[in-house]
Amino acid sequence: MEDFEACFYDLEDPRDSNARHDLLEILMIAQCTMLCGGEDCTDMALFGRSKEAFLRQFLRLRHGIPSHDTFSRVFRLLDPAKFHACFLRFMERFAETTQGMHGVVAIDGKTLRHSFDRAAGKSALHLIGAWAAEQRLVLGQLAVDGKSNEITAVPKLLQMLSLKGTIVTADALNCQRGIARQIVEQGGDYVLALKGNQATLHADVALFLDDPEFAADAMHETVDGEHGRIETRAATLCYDIAWLQERHDWPGLAAIGKIRRRREVGTKITTENAYYLLSTPLSAERFNHAARGHWGIENSLHWVLDVTMNEDQSRNRKDHGPENIALLRRLALNLARIENSKGSMKGKLKRAGWDDAFLAKLLTGSVKT
Repeated sequence: MEDFEACFYDLEDPRDSNARHDLLEILMIAQCTMLCGGEDCTDMALFGRSKEAFLRQFLRLRHGIPSHDTFSRVFRLLDPAKFHACFLRFMERFAETTQGMHGVVAIDGKTLRHSFDRAAGKSALHLIGAWAAEQRLVLGQLAVDGKSNEITAVPKLLQMLSLKGTIVTADALNCQRGIARQIVEQGGDYVLALKGNQATLHADVALFLDDPEFAADAMHETVDGEHGRIETRAATLCYDIAWLQERHDWPGLAAIGKIRRRREVGTKITTENAYYLLSTPLSAERFNHAARGHWGIENSLHWVLDVTMNEDQSRNRKDHGPENIALLRRLALNLARIENSKGSMKGKLKRAGWDDAFLAKLLTGSVKT
């Protein structure tokens, strides 16, 4: 608990001074529940009662196991900004032991589809997340009112992160001058998808890179085949872009790129061109890797949260509950990912629920970082 407290020591208890159960003990039980595949506050209370003997090895539990109402009240009232600050402290401590969080950092949004509350007129919670593609870890999250407000939320999320030595990727929605400038000012580089929301810039880049006479400065191609699908990704880059900068003056722009995706599924063949702005003249291989790494946030984070951790079906709706429990879910995912044994995430969560020694390993092997 001393190591756990080092990350959460200054988190304020939102309840009054007469609260019977210790806040950090509540958080630890909740975290263990998520690590064992639990989903909500009812599961937290049930887990606590079922695993009380295990929990008493490191928790005092002076008044026994909290009820599900207590768990619900804590997460509804807990300040999400301060809870997130504790999460960031944990990730900073982990980064210190792994020589930092370098590589590709993907920025993308996700909606918790069943977090809406019609009675209160509250729409579903939309979260902006930062994802370390190489380490496959969540670096942070921020709640926004809706997908349309991502543009104003992304700069706030970036401010929370250390971007030095990273390549930040984002979809076309967040291909904005202010975001590009901020990434460079914070010491990072960007690979931003370019589409019609930057209409004239997109048209100029596409016209130039699609020209049959265009001679690429660098090229790289990969071919992958799995699940009955063959995908070819051909990356091309142009570093000589003074003419483009003279017209558009995009912050930090150093190269433009194109990735042509060709997919074969049975007899069906589809092709797609994607265009990018880069703040550093990456090699074509690294560019291809960074662009593909961005979609890891969909396949390795969002898919796992929905299919393995059942996030989309979560019905936490009141106050700060949905945001706080979503962050707890991501912390549990990080803890399980840091543990380096082989096996699927689903298998790890099941094993943690069945094997107290493995659950202890997830906790002690991670919080001691």
